[in-house]
Amino acid sequence: MPQSTEVSPSTFTISRPQADEYAPFYAGYISLVQDEDILDTLDQQRKQSMMLLSGRDEDEGNFRYAPEKWSAKEVLGHVCDTERIFAYRALRIARGDATPLASFEQDDYVRNGPFAHRMLADWVDDFIAVRRATLALLRNLDGAAWARRGVASGKEVTVRALAYIIAGHELHHRRILEKKYFAANGKRL
Repeated sequence: MPQSTEVSPSTFTISRPQADEYAPFYAGYISLVQDEDILDTLDQQRKQSMMLLSGRDEDEGNFRYAPEKWSAKEVLGHVCDTERIFAYRALRIARGDATPLASFEQDDYVRNGPFAHRMLADWVDDFIAVRRATLALLRNLDGAAWARRGVASGKEVTVRALAYIIAGHELHHRRILEKKYFAANGKRL
């Protein structure tokens, strides 16, 4: 039986993306990611978010810190939707699909999502499932796939940058939940 020459993620380092690997808009998200092991960061975030969100009640899930702002459930739903879209982009680009990928309007996704109709615990489970799927995808990429470039939302992006964007986007919204939702309504952190 022939020996596999595949390179596993554990045998190479997934370096931080360079500024030419993503649109300037995403620099803020990428800068939030401090750890250099993006796969470990994504896994640790799953655990941190689960700890933050598990055991919260429906009042906390429906809480809005201002009338025009999303509820905590909507924030979590937005994180899940966005991660699915970015992971899909990463898959397409990793597989060498050169088709430009469309943008999406986050407010339309939230407006049309069924977030208020499900329990917060269901959305926590959804986040955990989405993150596990993202990790399963990324852990099975080789070095060439991580460096591949594609076009999404009219801008060039690498798979590596998408992984960092996913992590930074989640952290950005988790910090908002911690500061403006759960601290603001007097509930425990």
